[in-house]
Amino acid sequence: MNEPGTPSFDQLRVLVAVVEAGSLAAAGRQLGRATSAISYALDNLEAQLGLPLFTRGTARRPALTEAGKIVLADARRLAQGVDGLRARVKGLLEGLEAELAIAVDVMLPTDRLVAALTAFQAEYPTVAVRLHVEALGAVTQLVQDGTATLGISGPLDSEIGGMSRQALRGVEMIPVAAPGHPLAGPGIASGAAREHLQLVLTDRSPLTAGRDFSVLGLRSWRLADLGAKHALLKAGAGWGNMPEPMVRDDLRAGRLVRLALPEWQGTLYPLAMIHLTHSPPGPAARWLMGLLAGQ
Repeated sequence: MNEPGTPSFDQLRVLVAVVEAGSLAAAGRQLGRATSAISYALDNLEAQLGLPLFTRGTARRPALTEAGKIVLADARRLAQGVDGLRARVKGLLEGLEAELAIAVDVMLPTDRLVAALTAFQAEYPTVAVRLHVEALGAVTQLVQDGTATLGISGPLDSEIGGMSRQALRGVEMIPVAAPGHPLAGPGIASGAAREHLQLVLTDRSPLTAGRDFSVLGLRSWRLADLGAKHALLKAGAGWGNMPEPMVRDDLRAGRLVRLALPEWQGTLYPLAMIHLTHSPPGPAARWLMGLLAGQ
């Protein structure tokens, strides 16, 4: 049994052009070649593969054989891959990052993050993204150790040297609990929150070791996952502070209640874009920073 030969990329490009243009002559005009050169490239491609790719007839528009349809699909994938490779190399020659690693504070509303990354993908389709979602000091630590080029951090980064920062719109943090929780009723006395279990988001990094943020309860559960905290709050395990955008639907549906605590009504969680001062971001990261700043 004869093995098929190895077609050239140019032959596959001619195949795609003929099918998309609708004729050999149109493909020739598209590629800047004579019709005879297009026909010659197709003949050589069929000879290399040992298969007829087009039916031979009198129709003006070339018709693919079943084998031709299969080969065309692979040819298109290869052409797209080569085009993508050339675009990436062009970007590298112009100083564009091959990959952008971003560390994002879990408090950043998902809709803001999704909108920014969707627009980024459309603007820079060749730049790969590596996304880390962390809490508190873990975002700063990822930027510090070079794992992430760009961070969207909470308040901690202002205390870290060698870090450039640009303020972003913060997130409202509010105290919530399930409707049946003792703190969910009216007329809560001052200090009552201290007597009930508080669910607290904890830091996976050592940067905030020994420090508490907005902790009132004498008893607390420390959770490293905001999603787990959210679920436990809805289950009535305790009370805790949550980003308002994340619990907005729960408040409307009555799955959670905003608490009227005399000593704590909530706070604004500040956010900022950060990067190492000695390692300025590249063009793609700067574009994303401008987009985030404008949200």
